[in-house]
Amino acid sequence: MKEHKVYEANDKMISLIADNCDILQSLGRFGLNLGFGDKTVWEVCEEHHVDTFTFLAVVNYSVNGYLDPDASSRYSLPTLLHYLKSSHEYYINFQLPAIRVQLDTALDHNDSLAHLIMQLYDEYVREMCHHMRYEEKTVFPYVEGLLTGTVVSGYDIETFSKNHGHIDRRLKELKNIIIKYFPNNQYKNNQLIDALHTLYDTETWLEMHTQVEEKIFIPAIKYLEDKSKKDDVSTRISQMINSNPNAKDCLSEREKEVIICLVQGMINKEIADKLCISVNTVITHRKNIAKKLQIHSPAGLTIYAIANNLIDISSVKL
Repeated sequence: MKEHKVYEANDKMISLIADNCDILQSLGRFGLNLGFGDKTVWEVCEEHHVDTFTFLAVVNYSVNGYLDPDASSRYSLPTLLHYLKSSHEYYINFQLPAIRVQLDTALDHNDSLAHLIMQLYDEYVREMCHHMRYEEKTVFPYVEGLLTGTVVSGYDIETFSKNHGHIDRRLKELKNIIIKYFPNNQYKNNQLIDALHTLYDTETWLEMHTQVEEKIFIPAIKYLEDKSKKDDVSTRISQMINSNPNAKDCLSEREKEVIICLVQGMINKEIADKLCISVNTVITHRKNIAKKLQIHSPAGLTIYAIANNLIDISSVKL
């Protein structure tokens, strides 16, 4: 089995293609044109305004399965969106029609089975188009909204992730029917084998397309979702600080210590033991805190503690 290296930004683009000709398909999806001479990957990507790190992540994962598990924050979603949109356009407007022509030419239309095979293929095309159009109308606009700070309530990428995949079953069924049951026709045999080869190549490409979405695109969106939620919490906390800048000064140091313990999930007995005071004293402090701050819920005290730098937001599970 041929081993592939992990490609880097200073490698020459021509070397990537020489090692792995399948990368040629990815170039078009990213909007990278041929004729790049001896330029490096970085130079070609910069010239075409493509994020180099994201391009290499997709290439390395496609070629040798290499994936940095901690890279979600570094992926460029605009670059990934362009790549996926272009992949859809290629597949729907070029690849699927071309396969249909190839199948139509290879099948003997005097055989009733040929009509059923074409019908099965057309059903597969409708299913694939429906899946990809859903992403274009729902998922991609959702991501574009996140990039501009617009969060759509009632939807997140987990909803898409749970229903992703299993879109190639009909293609597998089509291949198996042709191989197992289509009558032998000496004249058309080579054409049919060629069409089958194209179907297998398409299946491989579709599987990798799905994996790129699941391993790179979806984790990048989840990172952005989490960041957006934290940014939203930070904004509301900032507003709280500005509306009551002196709130911190009205508490004693001991009351602040009690708040920290409460936010960490301690019960009265645990707080008493930690601070070396009685349970009754803890209860008294809690009553005073509620009276001074007019905050009675753990969530409210958590926000107060973050707002006044009693605890760090990164240590709180939001």
